[in-house]
Amino acid sequence: MTNEAKRTKAQTTIATHDGAFHCDEALGCHLLRRTRAFAGAAIDRSRDGERWAKADVVIDVGAVYDAEKRLYDHHQREFAETFGRGFGTKLSSAGLVYKHYGEEIVREALTRAKRGEAPDEKTVEKIYVKMYEEFIEGVDAIDNGVNMYDTDAKAKYKDNTGLSARVKRLNPAWDEPNSPEKQMEQFEKAVALTGGEFDDVLEYYASKWLPARSHVESALDKAKSVHESGEILYLETFCPWKEHLYELEAERQMTTLPKFVLWQDPKGFRVSTISLSPSSFEFRKGLPTAWRGLRDDDLSKASGIPGCVFIHAAGFIGGNATYDGALAMAVAGLQMD
Repeated sequence: MTNEAKRTKAQTTIATHDGAFHCDEALGCHLLRRTRAFAGAAIDRSRDGERWAKADVVIDVGAVYDAEKRLYDHHQREFAETFGRGFGTKLSSAGLVYKHYGEEIVREALTRAKRGEAPDEKTVEKIYVKMYEEFIEGVDAIDNGVNMYDTDAKAKYKDNTGLSARVKRLNPAWDEPNSPEKQMEQFEKAVALTGGEFDDVLEYYASKWLPARSHVESALDKAKSVHESGEILYLETFCPWKEHLYELEAERQMTTLPKFVLWQDPKGFRVSTISLSPSSFEFRKGLPTAWRGLRDDDLSKASGIPGCVFIHAAGFIGGNATYDGALAMAVAGLQMD
């Protein structure tokens, strides 16, 4: 029997440094506890190298990155590890742990979402990368002092509501007791905070976001039956559609791109434009300029389309009481202006 097999959860230890803590080490500890090897592991926060040597895994301390020895520090001068797959942000300890254990964590979450059915590896890879992009990379960047934008312009406002800022505030204040016991108490709160948010986001992508992809695929497949142009989609079930649409367009190498998306809501039917890109406010085609800002009967009279509810003044979304009415508004958006 190997030492790995002999070890019990009660004996498993994650070592990290004591003193002030940051988001990356708290999240790293949570991620490790989400693995089979380190589930229920105790955390040993110290500056004692002998204690680190006895631990099963060491993160955010020690000036060594060696995955085979389970040493995950990123503070050494020569460290330049990234997640890969097109991401260039240098990893923090959270990113290092996620790079090596994230697929296992994601696979387990997807299995739970599918009620015990094992996911295919393509799906695991997709959510593994998505979680890095949407959650982990921001922690890496903030911990390594990477600006979000390439500019020296003074910020117009402050935002201290982010995860890293909230973890920082969990450190004992300058006028509070700062004993090892108090530090450990507060650090466990940080682990719970970062871990809770990670788990919530992963659960969303595994059980809510990913299943929406099939609805967008279906809408693309049926586009010609909605309108001969193929440029108007109808979502039979409303869902998060934008990210999936851009990805599917690229995967299918589409040359004729959809311009409008229709779906039903409790008040009737919506017609939405589609942005030029995921981060753009400009759309491929807008709803007719002459009708923008009008509502109800005024809009129906101006457009000649019964049942109109509104068109936003910016022209990116509108509503109608019926499917046929919403479709007519989208067709007008294709043909007018």
